[in-house]
Amino acid sequence: MNREAIVSDKLAAKFKTEKETPYSRFISSEGLDLINGNYVPSLHQVELKPWARRGGSAVFMNHDASRTTNDCYVMEIPAGDKLNPHRQLFEETVLILSGRGSTVVWDDRGAKVSFEWGPGSIFGIPLNANHQHFNGSGSKPARYIGVTNMPPLMNVFEEPDFIFGTAHDFKGRFSGEPEYFSESKEMQGLLLETNYVADAVNLPLIHAKERGAGGGHIRFQLAKCSMNSHISQFPVGTYKKCHRHGPGAHVILLSGTGYSLMWPEGAEPIRYDWEPGSMIVPPNMWYHQHFNTGTTPARYLAFKYEGVAIRNEQGVPKAWISQRIGGDQIDYADESNEVRSMFADALASNGLQSNMNPAYQAEKEDLPPKPNKVA
Repeated sequence: MNREAIVSDKLAAKFKTEKETPYSRFISSEGLDLINGNYVPSLHQVELKPWARRGGSAVFMNHDASRTTNDCYVMEIPAGDKLNPHRQLFEETVLILSGRGSTVVWDDRGAKVSFEWGPGSIFGIPLNANHQHFNGSGSKPARYIGVTNMPPLMNVFEEPDFIFGTAHDFKGRFSGEPEYFSESKEMQGLLLETNYVADAVNLPLIHAKERGAGGGHIRFQLAKCSMNSHISQFPVGTYKKCHRHGPGAHVILLSGTGYSLMWPEGAEPIRYDWEPGSMIVPPNMWYHQHFNTGTTPARYLAFKYEGVAIRNEQGVPKAWISQRIGGDQIDYADESNEVRSMFADALASNGLQSNMNPAYQAEKEDLPPKPNKVA
């Protein structure tokens, strides 16, 4: 069943003038490509073009809700070089893909903070703070991915000079605190209160039984922004529970190999294979599920806009709650036989076997009863 909602050319022509937005026109005016970002096999290999405004090379990637939520871009800093000083009236969270270097952040009063980064570092850019990225290598470029909520801001204000040239310090977000980008161990439930993580690939996680497969989980809200993020990991021979949520969760693979299934309700699942550096961005309310078919634990980082996390009245994301009681997560007990047979075949091709039985059994302890069918 095709759920892409593709219509006739005749109907599409009636909306042709509404297809472009101030956001998409801005990307084009900068001489950059805006490519589909629902699945990117390798962020390390995606093709970039020079971006004069920033002084590096970049490409923008967007998902199916580019008019209203968030986007991402990949940027490369040339060897022995730096990007231009920059500020922006939107938020950004960053993952370093390769290379080593440093970043300086300062406000209009001159209060300045600097920190170093390497592969796997994540941090947030404080709203409208001046900042500049430096490549620490004289022989190799450095590459990062930034997830931003520029689309709605650019669509509202339209003028790049306003977005990138307004002098205003948001002191509640950043006020030159010397320890702003120091690593923190302060936890509030699953939330790590920090603006910087040096090594997301090896960061210790917290057990999160609710997401299945005996995996670990930790959550962030970097630079006090309205976007949030989390890291999840699951063991060899296991997979996460299927769930769905709103648009714009950028799932970036940090370690391991495997695949994800994504599909809209009523359609057949589509398979996307991944490895470190791959990115999956599930479309709005599409079911998706992640499977580890490699020989090491699989870990991913999800950068997303808070609107993705549709919550119940207790503040719990519905993607963590069983569909049996009104949530958006499918229990292992309710998944299709095809899910398990595909996983078994994928493992067998790598000489591995499923380690899911403990997860199936553990689920039974808290499994809600099936709702009664209405006659």
